[in-house]
This record gives sequence, C-alpha cells and structure tokens, in this order.
Amino acid sequence: MKKATGQLCGSRQTAEFYVNPADGTAILDHNHHSLKDLPWDIPVSGTIYGTALNYKGALAALGESVNEPPYQAPPKAPILYIKPANTIISCGMPIPLPEDITEVEIGAALGIVIGRTAVRVDEEQAESYIAGYTVVNDVSIPHESVYRPAVMQKCRDGFCPVGPWVIDRKAVTNPDDLNVRVFINGELKQSNNTNNLIRPVSRLISDVTEFMTLNAGDVLLVGVPENAPLAKKGDIVRIEIDEVGVLENHIASEKELVKEAVR
Repeated sequence: MKKATGQLCGSRQTAEFYVNPADGTAILDHNHHSLKDLPWDIPVSGTIYGTALNYKGALAALGESVNEPPYQAPPKAPILYIKPANTIISCGMPIPLPEDITEVEIGAALGIVIGRTAVRVDEEQAESYIAGYTVVNDVSIPHESVYRPAVMQKCRDGFCPVGPWVIDRKAVTNPDDLNVRVFINGELKQSNNTNNLIRPVSRLISDVTEFMTLNAGDVLLVGVPENAPLAKKGDIVRIEIDEVGVLENHIASEKELVKEAVR
C-alpha cells in the first residue's frame, strides 16, 4: 500500500490514507474499499495545465507538417494550454457528451501535482517541487489543427476527470518509466509509457517554470500519447497508470445530464 491524499464528497478537507494503485483499493478508517465504494471528490485545487506534443509519437504523427507554415519547425518550448475549472470532475462522475458530437478522444495523462511555488527551477532540483502524481483524462473533441487554441474542443464542461487521489511522489519509483493504459468497456485500447516523453518530468517542470510560475496545488500534465482512443455515449472509460492509480468514468449525454440536474 502507498501513501496518498484525496477528498471524499461531503468532506471539507483533504485526507491522507493508503491505497493500492494497481487495483484502485483504499484503506479508510481501517477498512478496505474498492474504487466504486467511495464518493470521490476532486483531489486537486489549482490550475491544470496541459502539454501538447510531448510524446515522441504524437509529434512524429504530424510528419512534415511541423516544418510548414505557420511555424516551419518543430516546437522549441513546451506547448501549454489550460483545462479550466468547468472541465474538472472527479473519478466516477459522468463525462458529458455534447449533443452534436458522437465520440470524444480519451487523453490519458500523468498529472504532476506541484507542492510549492516553482520559479526557474533547475532540472536537478525539480523533483523536490513535486507533491505527488495523479491520473487525468484530458478529454477532447477530435480535431486536426494544433496551431490554434482548441478551446471549443478541449474546454467543454466535464472534459477533465482527475483522480481518484494524489499519490505521494516518494511512492513512485520513476515517473519517467510508467505504463499508461486506456480501457474502454474493459477492452485495452491504448498502451504507452512515459519513457516516450520528449521532455521527461523534471525537464518539463524546469522548462515551464523558466517563463511562468507554478503554484502549490497546480497540476502539470506531461502530455497525451498518440492515437488517443475514441469513446461514445454509454462507454466506460478506465485509465491506469502504474504506481499512480486508476481513473474510471462513463460517457453520458450532456442533454440528459442537464435535464437530471434541473429536476
């Protein structure tokens, strides 16, 4: 069992407990609980920053287009975007599928949770600024262009499930060598490893904090692997990251969820 922090719905504060990241079980009040037994709340409180094209395969998939206008070269610095507060939901909550969309991309991402104010951090010292790690589903409507901010595609309500907990950084052997898997309805749809990152965890923190401050509680996503699988209404999506945890949500009609909310 490994030390983690998290929050349950109805609780006013974050709690510390022990979990088994492999099967999603947790020990609370000396009792073992499965992932679905507990009403998980969002385990993080800061801004969530996504990183685009940080997997080698994702950049390679663009082919020669990276050498064409408007940029005419591969990116030289991290490409960041924000998953705003309206997108963030907890483990177990439904992911709203917009009425005019049939499928969404499932973006399996390791989330680096910052533990203290980070400004111009040396790569060698970056680990000391990490509080822990969490699992994030960077949901997106499929789109081709990476040259314009994809606000309409990435910032819809409920498009960023997080959790179920934040695993202590000391409980993760090597964040740059973690298997990442996506299951849809129990079937393995994607498998990758963080050893395929262009910027490993410490370098990513160093490069980002060179031009902006990360505050305690902020979450920096390392990126989404290439060939993100698609999910449709009714699908159950499960993301597993070794040593970190299991995040599970289902896809539901946004229209139906709104109707339920106003009853």
